[in-house]
Amino acid sequence: MGNKFICMTKKDTRENGRSNSLVGSRSKRVERSKRRSVMEEELLHRQALSMAIQQHQLSQRFEGSMSRRIGSTSSRRRNDLSESFPASNKQLPEFLENIKTKRFVLIHGEGFGAWCWYKTIALLEESGLLPISMDLKGSGIDQTDTNNVTTLEEYSTPLLDYLKNLPEDEKVILVGHSAGGACVSYALEHFPQKIAKAVFLCGTMVSDAQRPFDVFAEELGSAELFMQESKFLIHGNGKDKPATGFMFEKEQMAGLYFNQSPTKDIALAKVSMRPIPLGPMMEKLSLTPENYGTSRRFYVQTLDDHALSPDVQEKLVRENPPEGVFKIKGSDHCPFFSKPQSLHKILLEIAQIQ
Repeated sequence: MGNKFICMTKKDTRENGRSNSLVGSRSKRVERSKRRSVMEEELLHRQALSMAIQQHQLSQRFEGSMSRRIGSTSSRRRNDLSESFPASNKQLPEFLENIKTKRFVLIHGEGFGAWCWYKTIALLEESGLLPISMDLKGSGIDQTDTNNVTTLEEYSTPLLDYLKNLPEDEKVILVGHSAGGACVSYALEHFPQKIAKAVFLCGTMVSDAQRPFDVFAEELGSAELFMQESKFLIHGNGKDKPATGFMFEKEQMAGLYFNQSPTKDIALAKVSMRPIPLGPMMEKLSLTPENYGTSRRFYVQTLDDHALSPDVQEKLVRENPPEGVFKIKGSDHCPFFSKPQSLHKILLEIAQIQ
C-alpha cells in the first residue's frame, strides 16, 4: 500500500506540474498579447501624429515644395498604414482624366485635428489625388490656447489663409467633418471662387443666421440650457467669467462619436482630442445667395450616428438642400475611422461629378 501510494503521489505531482506549466504558458501568451496591443496602439498614435505634423508643415508652405514633399512621403505612409486598413485598388488612367479638381482639403470637426484623416489621406493618395489636412486654431498640434479662440473667423484662419494663397486658376474640393462644416460654409461665403465643390461629412451645414451649435441643439438641448447646466464647460478665464470651451468625458465621447470605430482608433482619439472652443460654435453665420448660395454642396449622411442622428442630418439636407446626398450604412460619427473605404468611394464619386 505504501509503495502504491507513493507512486500515485509522484504521478499527481507530474500532472500538477504540467497543469501549472500550461497555465503559466497561457498567462505569458496573454501578457505578450497585451504588450503587443499596447505597442501597436503606440505605433498607430506616433504614425498619426507624425502625419499631422507633416501636414501642418505642408499647410504653411505652398505648391512646388508641397507637391514634392507629398510625393516623397506618400509611399512611406502607405507602407506604414497598410496594416490598418485595406489598400484601395489601382485606378485606371481614365479615372483621373475624369477628375478636374484633384486637390482635397480635409477639415476636421470639433475636438479633432489633422491626425483624424490619416486613413482618408492614404486612400486618396493611393488613387493619385492630392489631399491635405490641417489643424484649425487651437486644434491638433496647433499651439494656440483653445480658450483664446473666440470667433469662427479665427478658428478657421488656417483654412482661410490656405485658400487665400491658392493660385487664381486653381480650385479645391473642400471636405468638412461635423462642426468643421461651419468652417466650410464660412469659406464658401468668403472664397467661393476657390472651391470647386464642398462636402459636408455628417457636418453642420448651417443656413443663414444659424449657429453651428443650433445643429446639435436637438441632441444637447438649447444653447441656454447647455450654458447653464453642462458639466462639460471649461472656464478658461475663471469661474466668474463666461465659458470658453467644452469637452466631453472620454467614455461619453466613445459612445457619441465612436460606436462603430475600431478600438485602436478610439484609443488614438482619446489621447489626441482637445477641448472645443465655444465662441465659434455659438456664432451666427451670415451667408448670401450670391456667394454661399451659388456653391456646389454635397452631403454625406452617417446612418449609425449617435452624435448627430440620421433624423437631424435628414432635416439639414431638407432645410438647406445640397446638390447631392450620399449615405454610409453602419457608420458612426467618424466614418474616416469606421467606414474609410465607403467614405473614400463617395469622395471619388463626388470628385468625378462634372
